[in-house]
Amino acid sequence: MSSLIRSAWAAWATAWQMLRAKLYELELKKREAQAIADQAAKTDIGWGHQIRSYVLQPYQMVKDLRTGVSTSDTAGVLDGDIDQFMAATLAQKAFGTDAADIEDVE
Repeated sequence: MSSLIRSAWAAWATAWQMLRAKLYELELKKREAQAIADQAAKTDIGWGHQIRSYVLQPYQMVKDLRTGVSTSDTAGVLDGDIDQFMAATLAQKAFGTDAADIEDVE
């Protein structure tokens, strides 16, 4: 009788190890798929993908390309006064407008 209990216990332990290995493998595949999806969602860093454009010559203007907000106070923006851009971005996120909905006045 005790050998039957030992073999049942060994079979259960082996089945448990196999189940844990399968679950671990599934979790790894799920994380890998998520990492691939996250990587695919990233945009290129390059020309045309900037957040703001700064024009210092021949006229002065800073324009946020995500929200359409622009200002002629380039020195203030370069010194860190970006409150109006942050407010516009937060308002855009709060009210759900998209960058494609913004009209370019130029």
